[in-house]
Amino acid sequence: MSMTIASPLKISSQFDSGNIEVLDMTNPGDIQLSIRKDNQSEFFQWFHFRVQGAAGQPLTLRIVNADQAAYVDGWPDYRVVASYDRDTWFRVDTSYEQGELVFQHTPAQNSIYFAYFAPYSWEQHLDLIATAQQSPLCEVFDIGTTLDGHDLNLLKISKGGESGGKRTVWVTARQHPGETMAEWCAEGLLSRLLDTDDALSQSLLEQVDIYMVPNMNPDGSIRGHLRTNACGANLNREWQEPTAERSPEVLAVRSLMQQTGVDLFLDLHGDEALPCNFIAGQEGAPGLADAILEQENCFKRDLLAANPDFQLERGYPPGKFGPETFTIAAFWVGQAFSCPAMTLEMPFKDYDLRPDEDAGWSPERSMKLGESLVHPLHQWALAQRA
Repeated sequence: MSMTIASPLKISSQFDSGNIEVLDMTNPGDIQLSIRKDNQSEFFQWFHFRVQGAAGQPLTLRIVNADQAAYVDGWPDYRVVASYDRDTWFRVDTSYEQGELVFQHTPAQNSIYFAYFAPYSWEQHLDLIATAQQSPLCEVFDIGTTLDGHDLNLLKISKGGESGGKRTVWVTARQHPGETMAEWCAEGLLSRLLDTDDALSQSLLEQVDIYMVPNMNPDGSIRGHLRTNACGANLNREWQEPTAERSPEVLAVRSLMQQTGVDLFLDLHGDEALPCNFIAGQEGAPGLADAILEQENCFKRDLLAANPDFQLERGYPPGKFGPETFTIAAFWVGQAFSCPAMTLEMPFKDYDLRPDEDAGWSPERSMKLGESLVHPLHQWALAQRA
C-alpha cells in the first residue's frame, strides 16, 4: 500500500554549530532570516542551518541583518556554501545588496544545509583527536574544561626519545570558532606530521616537538558563535590577563607554554574580508628584534615556495591592532618568549588569484595549506641548527 508523505518547507538549526533565526518563510521566493548574536556579545556573522521540503523549488533567502554583522567587508564577493551530505560543500549564487545577504538555490534534494563556511563539528574534532592518538608519534592530554564543560585537548607530536636540544613549536587553531578553516588546516598539518612515510615531516620531528591545540574554543564552536566563547570573551584578546572565570581556554594554554617554552608559534585563523591567504607576523610590534622579524619573513617566503595558494602582497598593515596588540596570542607569545609568532589567515571567500568556481576556498585547500606548513617549519628548524 503506497502513501504520500507531505514534506512542508522547514528551516532548522538545532544542531552542533547551528545558527539562524527565521523571520518569515511563507514565500519560498522571499525567505527572511536573521543571524543570532554570540552569547553576551555583539559579534555575529557565522550561520549554519538546514532547509527541508524544498526539492525542485527555487529558493531566495535573505539575511536581513547582514549590514549589522561584525565584518560587513566580508559580504561583497562572498558566496554561501551548501551541502546535501554534510561532506561535500559547494558555493551558491550570492549577492550583498541594500544591507542584506541574498542567496538563491534550487535544491535537488529535500534536505540541504547552508553555512558561512564548511563546518567542523565537535564530533569531527573528537574523531580527529581519537585518530591522532593511535599514532606512536602523538600523545593526547586533557588540559582543562571550558565554561560549558567541554574538554580542552592538547596534542604533543614528537619522534620519541629525549627532547633535549630539540626546538619547541606551538600551533593553535580556532580561537574564533566560526573560522572553521583553521581546524581544517590543523587537520592537514597533523595528518602529514603523523605520516611515517613522509620523510620531510619525520625529519622535522627529529628536530622539534610540536604542541597543537586543534580547537581552542569548543563552547563557541558548538553554540554557533563567530568569535567568542560561552561567556562572550574574544579569546584572541585575552592573552595578556586570562582568567579562569572568563577565558579558561587561554589560561590553560598559556600556562603550559610557560612550562614547555616556545621557539616558534603559529595561530590559525580565517579572515572575512581579504580574498587570499596571508600571514600576519609581529611587524610593527614595539621592541621586536630584527632577527625575529627576519625568521618570520623567511617562513613566509618558504611557505610561498611550497604552495601557490599563499601570497605575500596583501595582509594586515603593521600596527593595525594598536593598544590591543599584546592581548593577541601571536604578539603576547612573541614578546614573552622572544620568538617568531605568526597568525595564518585564510579566506571565507575564494582566493581571488586562484579561484575555484564550484567550491571557492574550501576545506580541502585549507588542509593542503596545512600540509604545506611542514616545508617552512623544516627550513626554520634547519636554520636554527646552523
